[in-house]
Amino acid sequence: MSGPHLIRGSVSLPEAELNWRFSRSSGPGGQHVNTSDSQVELRFDLAGTASLPPVWKARALERLAGRLVDGCVVVRASEHRSQWRNRETAAVRLAALLAEATAPPPQPRRPTRIPRGINERRLREKKQRSDTKRGRSARDW
Repeated sequence: MSGPHLIRGSVSLPEAELNWRFSRSSGPGGQHVNTSDSQVELRFDLAGTASLPPVWKARALERLAGRLVDGCVVVRASEHRSQWRNRETAAVRLAALLAEATAPPPQPRRPTRIPRGINERRLREKKQRSDTKRGRSARDW
């Protein structure tokens, strides 16, 4: 994977700020699995980056606080037998994670009042149900 990885809009992660590590992956692959380093670990220094706007960076640091290791976001991928495909998967995951973490907060909910007609209908139906149940009692026998 070469070139910048797009997060949202025109903001992207430059390749120079990504640290890649490769190791042997577990899982299927026969003899191939013992000889190739197909598992990918992608590290991105979120605390020290200059490629994100300051507002996005602060938002991401707050939202990803439980996932950070020394200010770095770590993403692993080992689903595919090919290192190249695992690299693509890890880069897409990192971009999606950062896009979600830097998204603006949702608009606050504006509380609404329950219309008077709906409330009256609910009380009327409760009264009818109460009368029905009261009529089933054995008091008049």
